This record gives sequence, C-alpha cells and structure tokens, in this order.
Amino acid sequence: MENFFKAFTKKEDPSIYEDKDSHLVRVLTVKDFLALGVGTIVSTSIFTLPGIVAAQHAGPAAILSFLIAAIVAGLVAFAYAEMAAAMPFAGSAYSWINVVFGEGFGWIAGWALLAEYFIAVAFVASGLSANFRGLLASLGVTFPNAISNPLGTNHGIIDIVAVVVIVLVALLLSRGVSDAARVENVLVVLKVLAIIVFLVVGATAINIHNYVPFIPKFHVNPDGTSFGGWQGIYSGVSMIFLAYIGFDSIAANSAEAKDPQKTMPRGILGSLIIAATLFILVGLVLVGMFKYTNYANNAEPVGWALRQAGHGTIAAIVQAIAVIGMFTALIGMMLAGSRLLYSFGRDRMLPKWLGKLNPNGLPNHALLFLSTIGVIIGAIMPFAFLAQLISAGTLIAFMFVSLGIYALRPREGKDVADPDFKMPWYPVLPAVAFLGALAVFWGLDIEAKVYSLIWFIIGLVIYFLYGKNHSLNQKN
Repeated sequence: MENFFKAFTKKEDPSIYEDKDSHLVRVLTVKDFLALGVGTIVSTSIFTLPGIVAAQHAGPAAILSFLIAAIVAGLVAFAYAEMAAAMPFAGSAYSWINVVFGEGFGWIAGWALLAEYFIAVAFVASGLSANFRGLLASLGVTFPNAISNPLGTNHGIIDIVAVVVIVLVALLLSRGVSDAARVENVLVVLKVLAIIVFLVVGATAINIHNYVPFIPKFHVNPDGTSFGGWQGIYSGVSMIFLAYIGFDSIAANSAEAKDPQKTMPRGILGSLIIAATLFILVGLVLVGMFKYTNYANNAEPVGWALRQAGHGTIAAIVQAIAVIGMFTALIGMMLAGSRLLYSFGRDRMLPKWLGKLNPNGLPNHALLFLSTIGVIIGAIMPFAFLAQLISAGTLIAFMFVSLGIYALRPREGKDVADPDFKMPWYPVLPAVAFLGALAVFWGLDIEAKVYSLIWFIIGLVIYFLYGKNHSLNQKN
C-alpha cells in the first residue's frame, strides 16, 4: 500500500516538461488565443441554449443563470491563468496536477478532460452536420437517412457530413497551428459579427412585458427538473455551464504560446469575458423579443425569433454564418484534445506513439487518433446519452486546478516560474472556485454523475494496468 501511494503521488519535475515541450513551436499570440477561446466557447450553443434554459428552467431569469455560471467559470479561469503562466506545458490540467499533486492525480484530471474532448469533437461535428443539412433542406436539397444519421438512429448508417468536417479540420491542423489560427481568427470575427447583427436587429423587437415576472414561480417539470424560483436558476446554471468550459482548450496549447507569462492570462480571461458578455446579451434580447414559453422544444430560437419579428433574410444569414462559425469550436477542441493526447504519450501514460512529433514539431499522431475516435463516436455511434459527460469531466479537472493553486504558490520562483499573473485574494479565492465548481457538478443530472464515475473507473483500470507500469516519471 505504501508503494502504491508513493507511485500515485510521485510528482513530475517541471524542468522535464520544459525540455520535452521545447520542440513545440511557440507561435500563438494573445489575438490567436482570444479567437481560439471565443471560437470554442461561443459555439452553436449561443444560438440555442438561451432559449432552452429560459423555457425549461428559469424564464427571463435565465440571464442570471448565465451570469452565475460566468462568475463560477471566471473564478476557475483565474486559477487556470496562474497555472498556465507558471507552467506553460502541453496538456493543461493533466501536466499541472502531475507537477503539483502527483502522477495519479494528474492522470485522473487529464482522463476527465479527455472525455470532454472526445465527446465534444463528436458533438460539434454532429451539430454542424445537422445545421448544414437543415440549411440545404431549406433550399430543397436533402440527404438520404443512411448517410445523415449515426448507426441505428432513424435508419442511419453514418453521418457523412460529420466525417467530412472532422477530416477537413484534422487536415488543417496537421499543417500547423499558424494556419489554423489564421482560419480561426477570420471565422470568429464573422461569428461575432453575426451575433452583433442579431443583437441590434432583435433589440428593435423587444417588449418589456416579456421580462415579467422576471423570476417565475417555482414548480417541478414533468421530467422531474426544476422550473422557476432560485431552484430553476440553479438548474439553468448547471445546463449553461457546458457552454463556458471551452476556455480550458486554450490552456492545453500553452506550450505553443509566445511569451506565455502574458499571453496565457490575457487569452484565458479575455476570451471568457467576451464570450460571457455575448451569452448574457443574446439571452437578454431573445427573452425580450418573445415570451420565454415560445422557446419550448425550439431547436433554433434565434432564427425563429428573427423570422417571427419579420426579419427572415437576416435569420438566414445569421444561421448560415453560425454553421460556418461552428468550425471554430471544432478547431479549438481538436487542437486542445490532440495536445492532451500528445502529453499522455510524451509521459508514456498511453503508448509513446501518441507523444511523437513530426519533422515540423507537430503532434500529428495524437491528432490522427483523436480524429479517428471523433469520427467513430460522432458519425457511427448514437451518443446523445453521453452529453453531460462533457460538463462532468471538465468540472472534475476544474476542481483539481482550483485546489492546485495551494500546492503551486509555495513553489513559484523556485522550481517553477514566478508568474506575472496570480490568482487574487489568495488563499480565499481558490477555495471559492473549488466550491463553485463542486456546486455546478452537484447540479448535473444523476446520469452525468454515473457516467463520469464509469469513465473514472475505466481511467483507473488503464492507469494501473498500463500507465503506472510504463510511466517515465516512475522510472526516473
């Protein structure tokens, strides 16, 4: 037992990560990270979630759900910013926790994040496919069911559009992060402009009476979830938090950041502030345009609201740009996921093939593996029941990182860099961030907690059967 605990808590020397990751090219700037963060956070969810949360849980007070979720995410983002500035290593939470708490805890945090990236790649690709096919259908072009849906769903065999978009993004990323960043920057600007157009046009159709009552009376929905009151707002927080977790994808690429001391905090915090502001404004305008009950079971509330307000052409333009803009989230998730898999291979926690770089210093083996898994999940397997695993896995990593500040702070300026940015109000704020993430996790559906437990057990089995026995850290 003593040997097990010693192996599980053996910390990685941060200088080893500095040396291993030095082969990755540092080319990403603050502008690139802002685009990467906003592009990942402000995915298709900004066009759907405000209406869903309002109709199912909080009414007009959905705006408070967005705000509270943003505050919790912001607290965790402070911890992420300090960690990324002090230890700009590939793999984000996995590598950081490996250094401050030990290999076993690092593996748990990284394994939890891996669920996010695998499933998020599949979900974004599937969502992009559905929206793209929806646009074509409005023009009279339809796909056969066999190539429109995952295996076993509505007579489907494979979602061919999801396969194509994953392959296209993988090919783009395989050329290097500079090319990907340029494409990301352009697409993010387009997407933000589309959101601004909606806000300006939608604001002209706001009816102040739609905000009353701001917090509807509490009752229990037929499915057992809460609506109205603070209980409904809390349920909305857990649902909407899924949209904000994308900022951790920035941290996974910190080994490729120019001047990470300044770049990482500005990219992480800046992108979250921009994205949260856009979410809150979209929710405010959407609920103001029509009573929140109109958005029940509405798959495209933004487009519907614009059309009902007499702006059909603008609705079509906004939705078309939204589909194009979904590529930004796919780029962000695949970029971050491949860097996490690379870091597992780098440390031999998974086969070393994943940790190999090509002659241009790119982890394309890890990218190929991630793309393959994304295609299998998103194009062939029905996966709707796994949706909340994305939130659950990431929240576990968030809790580790928040507590990790307590282990990091005494080592700054010694064996790790003394970062220019530090989490304010230490030692209080890291505990508040941990409790906030725990509260959001507690609000997830029971299925999400069960699935995260199953994923956790699978991860421990892999660690004890493979990772611990092959780990370079254990051999040092």
